[in-house]
Amino acid sequence: MLLKLWHGKLNLSLFKSSLSFWNQLNMKFIDIGANLTDGMYQGVYHGKSKHQPDLEDVLKRSFDAGLQKMFITGGSLSDCKEALKVSQLDDRLCTTVGCHPTRCGEFENNLDTAKDPQLYFDSLQQLIADNKNKVVAVGECGLDYDRLHFCDKQTQLKYFEKQFDLAESTQLPMFLHCRNAFEDMAPLLRKHRDRISGGVVHSFTGTKEEAAEFVKLDLYIGINGCSLKTQDNIDAMKSVPLDRLMIETDCPWCEVKRTHAGFQFVKSTFLEKKAEKWEKGALVKSRNEPARILQVLEVMAGARQEDPELLADTMYRNTLKLFQLTE
Repeated sequence: MLLKLWHGKLNLSLFKSSLSFWNQLNMKFIDIGANLTDGMYQGVYHGKSKHQPDLEDVLKRSFDAGLQKMFITGGSLSDCKEALKVSQLDDRLCTTVGCHPTRCGEFENNLDTAKDPQLYFDSLQQLIADNKNKVVAVGECGLDYDRLHFCDKQTQLKYFEKQFDLAESTQLPMFLHCRNAFEDMAPLLRKHRDRISGGVVHSFTGTKEEAAEFVKLDLYIGINGCSLKTQDNIDAMKSVPLDRLMIETDCPWCEVKRTHAGFQFVKSTFLEKKAEKWEKGALVKSRNEPARILQVLEVMAGARQEDPELLADTMYRNTLKLFQLTE
């Protein structure tokens, strides 16, 4: 793995140590959103096999890059079960358990739970009870009005609110999703805020005003490449107090792209190959992975004009605090 980095006063030449030099800078990361169950890490893209499974390589690069923990995102009952299986690969892998807004129809349509919403809920609750050493949050849950073709608004609202029961009974923080739904989501969070231990609005793409409202509710804001696409996105990120920020990749999606406004702050480069020309040791072009969290940090630090080590350490501490993790 080759990585070039020109960051502030640092002038580091080429490294071949799979990013391990970052450890010398005392950079520690927790990726709060990693979709490691996605088929791309098995070499499958749009239903076609392009290369051999390489999840173990992805994990090694991640740990070499300074990742201390990664949260594998669960979005449905079956997805959560698969996430828990993947989490057994390493003690540093954790999971969320919940139902994504676009999947909330499963509460009423899932055959494995006899189309019984209460049984579906009970199954999620049992997964948490049986895996307390792995499950760190309830979610991914929330509202997504950009994709109502997957699940209608009323169903989303009904089962997002139901998952506050899950968060209250387990006293786990919530891993929240909000897309074009702030006007409905904020009132629900205000209504139930006293019932839950806390939460993070992950992959935040809202406005400065929306960020401020979430912060008023004592929630955290998760930032990834999708949070840094436009100047308005960047301005919203800059408005969030340092003690309310977290960092993530939402891989295999949401990488920092050249077309993004935030790309001007990216200094690091990775050896990449197209999926069909996969090569061991190289990242897959256009497939995000946790090691790329370095670039999210670069954009955040550059835009905020903050020291990257201090920013990384503060977000690391924020994550430990909310999810009650030990180093």
